Amino acid sequence: MLDFFMELGSRIVNGGFKIHLAAYIASLALGIVLLRWTFDKLFKIIAEKTKIPYTLLQQTFRGIPTLLGILIGLYAVTELLVIPPRPLLFLKNLFHAVLILSVTLLVAHLGSGYLKHRLGKRSENLASTSILVTAIDLIVYAIGALILLESFGVSISPLITALGVGGLATALALQDTLANLFSGINILLSKQVKMGDFVKLSSGEEGHIVDMNWRNTTIKTPTENMAVVPNQKIASSIVTNYAQPFAECSIAIPLGVAYGSDLAQVEEITSAIAKEVLQEIEGGVKSFAPFVRYSSFGEAGIQFQVILRVNNVTDQQLIRHEFIKRIYARYQQDGISISVQKG
Repeated sequence: MLDFFMELGSRIVNGGFKIHLAAYIASLALGIVLLRWTFDKLFKIIAEKTKIPYTLLQQTFRGIPTLLGILIGLYAVTELLVIPPRPLLFLKNLFHAVLILSVTLLVAHLGSGYLKHRLGKRSENLASTSILVTAIDLIVYAIGALILLESFGVSISPLITALGVGGLATALALQDTLANLFSGINILLSKQVKMGDFVKLSSGEEGHIVDMNWRNTTIKTPTENMAVVPNQKIASSIVTNYAQPFAECSIAIPLGVAYGSDLAQVEEITSAIAKEVLQEIEGGVKSFAPFVRYSSFGEAGIQFQVILRVNNVTDQQLIRHEFIKRIYARYQQDGISISVQKG
C-alpha cells in the first residue's frame, strides 16, 4: 500500500500538464470544502461566545475560505510539482495577485463588518449599507487595485497624477454630491445620530433613521412613509434626537380646572389616573410615579401640567389618548369642571 501511494505521488509530481491540472483541481476542491466547513464551525462558536451575529460573521468573511484554498493550492503546485519555467512564473504571479486580492477583501469586509456591528444594525438588515461602510470599501478596494498594478510592474505614479487631476475636475462638477457625502460622514462620525434613532428636523421631518447612503438619509415617518432628506440639509438643520442619551422620555400634558375646585383632590385623582395609564397601557414606564405641577392662574381657572414617562417618544400618542379619555370621564364623575385656556 505504501509503495502504491509513493508511486502515485511520483507520477503526479513528474507527470505532464493534464496530470498536474487534475491533481490541482482535485486538491483545490477538497481544500475549499474543508476550509469552508472549518470556517462555518468557527463562526458558530464565535457567535455563541460573543454578541456578534452569525450572519454578520458569514458576510464579513464571505469568499475568504475559497481564496485561501486557491492560495494554498497554488503554493503547493509551485513548491511540489515539476513545472517548466514559464508556467511556473505565471503561477507565482497568479499567487501574488490572489494574495493581494484576499488581503484587500478581508480588510474591506472586516472594516464594513465592524462598522455594521458598531452602528447597531440588526442581522436581518445587513443588506442596507451605510455611507461609512461604502466609503471604507471604496478606499480599501482602490488601495488594493493600486498595489496589484504595482506588483505587475505597472507604474502607478502617472495613474495617481491623472486621478488627482481628474478628481479635481470631478469635485468641481459634483459639488452638491460631495457636500452630501462629507456631510453624511461627518454626521455619523460625530455620533449625533445613528441608525434606528428617532429624530425630528427643524424643517419638520421626523421619524426613525433607517439608512444613510452617500447622498441622502432615509427617515421612516410615524405614518410608515419614507422621507428622503439630503445629508447636507440634515447637517445644517437643528436636529432633536429622541433616542439620546436614552430612549425613555417624559411628556407633559396640559390641563386646567375651574376656580373653586379642590386642588388637593384634583392632584390626587389626576396622579392616580396617570399611574393607572402607565401601568395598563403599553409604552408607559411602569416604575415611574407621575406627578402634577400647577403653573398659572388662567382666565377661566387654574392651569397645570401632568408629567408622565414613556419608553419611547413614539409611545406618547397612545398614552396621551388614553389619559385624556380616562381623566375626562373621571372629572365628570367627580364633578370637576375643566377650564380651557384661550389662545
